[in-house]
Amino acid sequence: QVQLVESGGGLVQAGGSLRLSCAASGSSISINAINLMGWYRQAPGKQRELVAAIIRDGSTNYGDYAKGRFTISRDNAKNTVYLQMNSLKPEDTAVYYCAVRVMSFTNWGQGTQVTVSS
Repeated sequence: QVQLVESGGGLVQAGGSLRLSCAASGSSISINAINLMGWYRQAPGKQRELVAAIIRDGSTNYGDYAKGRFTISRDNAKNTVYLQMNSLKPEDTAVYYCAVRVMSFTNWGQGTQVTVSS
C-alpha cells in the first residue's frame, strides 16, 4: 500500500484560510493504482465525514458544507493532494484525515488538527 504524510493544520480565526497537504509514497505499483485521494474530518463526538475527494479522472466530490469554501486539488507528479479551505468557521474544527484508495483498500493518514476560533 502507500504511506501518507499530512501537513498544514493549525489554529486560525474564523474567516481565515488553511491549506492541507497529503503526500503519498510507496511502490510504483501502488502509486499507479491510486484511484481516489481525499479528505475526511472527525469532530469530537461525531462520525467521520467526507470533506472532499478527487478521483482518477479528475472529477471531485464535496460534502455539502464544503461546497463553495473548500477546494481539493492534486499534483500527480508529486502524488500529493491538497485541500484549500477558505472562509473557515468554528464548526469546521476537527481532525482532518487524508484518505488514499489503492484498488479497493483505503489508506488513512495520521490526521491533522484544524481549530477555528470565533
